[in-house]
Amino acid sequence: MKQFVRLQLASVASIIAGSMMFLTMPWLTIKLTGSATMAGLVIAVTSIPGLLLSPFMGSLIDSLGRRKMAIVVEAITVLTTIAYPILNGFTPLTVPLLLLMGVIRATFAGGSMTARKSLLPDVAREAKMTLDKGNSIHESLAAAAFATGPAIASMLIATFDVMAAFWVSACFMALSAFFAWTVRVHEHKEDDAKERGDESWFSYAAQGFKALGKLPSVLIIFVIVICLALLYIPSEMVVLPKYYEGIGDPQTLGFLLMTMALATSVGSLLFARFTKYLSYANILRFTGFGVALPMVPMAFLPPTPIMLLCGLVLGFAWGPMPPLLNTVIQRKVPPSMRGRVFSVEMTIWNAAPMISMVFAGAAVDAFGVQPVYFWIAGLVLLAVTIVAFQPALKELNDVDV
Repeated sequence: MKQFVRLQLASVASIIAGSMMFLTMPWLTIKLTGSATMAGLVIAVTSIPGLLLSPFMGSLIDSLGRRKMAIVVEAITVLTTIAYPILNGFTPLTVPLLLLMGVIRATFAGGSMTARKSLLPDVAREAKMTLDKGNSIHESLAAAAFATGPAIASMLIATFDVMAAFWVSACFMALSAFFAWTVRVHEHKEDDAKERGDESWFSYAAQGFKALGKLPSVLIIFVIVICLALLYIPSEMVVLPKYYEGIGDPQTLGFLLMTMALATSVGSLLFARFTKYLSYANILRFTGFGVALPMVPMAFLPPTPIMLLCGLVLGFAWGPMPPLLNTVIQRKVPPSMRGRVFSVEMTIWNAAPMISMVFAGAAVDAFGVQPVYFWIAGLVLLAVTIVAFQPALKELNDVDV
């Protein structure tokens, strides 16, 4: 159980740090430029390294070790984060500098999360814990940590300045690297796992993508993740920051994101209990519609209490999705390939919003926040409806055994 707890401490510290950047980066860009288009462009461009290098990061995790990469990647991210306030001390930040530093930081930022997810079955086994329960706890704590980050960042921005958020984020990253270093567990690989041999890095990394074609249950759940990443993420990363920056209210944005993330934490924690009453396919449907429907009233930009209530429902509905995704991958993918398949997940989260955020930012500048939010809500609802009634969803139920 000690190793499981240590891994969760590493995860919580890392996600607090990352979620602080979730608010801080678009806020800084909008503050410098006043443009939602530019905020979307900066986020999109800085996502390119994650898109290109995530498969190779997964290869390093599978070949060099899950624990080792969880430590090394987090330590590197500390350096790329403190670069912002250090450089700002010498010269005012500009958009080209934000792009350059964002690209460098994004090159490494997602690797530690992939490594920890790949390591979770090993520590869960040591704790004599089922994967459903282990992933439920892991993602619940992750969501709670994500809720904490924006609140911390918004208070630091309001009390000090945006650079204070970078320093505090780096401290949490350093804590994550330390906790990962304390984990001591055997990293299981199947007995017949093949060594890389003379296989090229490109071919080795591509096996994560090839696995999706051979594992329909994993592919199906990835489809809805792509839909939500492509359509929903711009609403949090571009549309809402533009709205709240325009009315000069960073704290409400922080508390809205915190409310959604805390509700996600509860939903994730209940995942193991949901599996006793619902099939994996029905859990997926519940998540999809639970995210899409609250977005409709949120698009009206209602008063804060109503916005928070809708965010609460949306966050709770999203909660079961991360542990469901983790469990399906961990059950269906061979351990020696786990890092590469989880890296495909990170590639999706980096790649899918990259284009949509640029269009969302441009649309907000051209038409305003509310019309764009209505379009996003409608598209999310349409995509979820199409996916939810696909006959192929029954493949998911074959995993729940």
